[in-house]
Amino acid sequence: MPEDIKKETIDSETAENKAEEIEIEGADEESTQAAEEAKDTDMNETESDDDALADAEAKADDKSDEKKGLFKKKKKDKKDEQIEELNDRLKRQMAEFENFRKRSEKEKSQMFDMGAKTIVEKILPVIDNFERGLAAVPDDKKDDPFITGMDKVYKQMLTELDAAGVKPIECVGQEFDPDFHNAVMQVENDELESGTVAQELQKGYMYKDSVVRHSMVSVVQ
Repeated sequence: MPEDIKKETIDSETAENKAEEIEIEGADEESTQAAEEAKDTDMNETESDDDALADAEAKADDKSDEKKGLFKKKKKDKKDEQIEELNDRLKRQMAEFENFRKRSEKEKSQMFDMGAKTIVEKILPVIDNFERGLAAVPDDKKDDPFITGMDKVYKQMLTELDAAGVKPIECVGQEFDPDFHNAVMQVENDELESGTVAQELQKGYMYKDSVVRHSMVSVVQ
């Protein structure tokens, strides 16, 4: 074979080998680039998955905190309701106690007044006897020490009764009032109008606002 043809054959083979090497290198570069892109894609997907997981965990934490907050709120509201209920019950009990205290004081006052009124009713006949006895004393005996002593005792009793709220009922010259007067007879009297009390036959008394004994009177016709 001539040397020129042999040389051309060698050069042709060499060129083909280089072309194959270039193709192989290009393929290797493309494969490497594809691998890097796949790696980047995997990393991006991993990061995206991590972000999604973090967001999910954050939302779960928020929901958990919200549930805890709602639970605490409900628990606090229940305590507030119990406090309001206890306050309301306390107010009612205080009002009931106050009513009971007022009612007890009123009943006690009424019982005391009833007892005092009973005592006054029993003392009034003694006062009547003092008045009758002193009225029967002759004028020349009024300076007698015994009579003077009895008169002082009588006036002292009237003073104590007056301080306790016992007062005589005014009747002579007043219009007849069945709430205070007890008419036992009628008389003629030109100086007084009809229906007026002309004479007091027995003195009547009041204890505070209630009549202990009606005045026994005579009334003008």
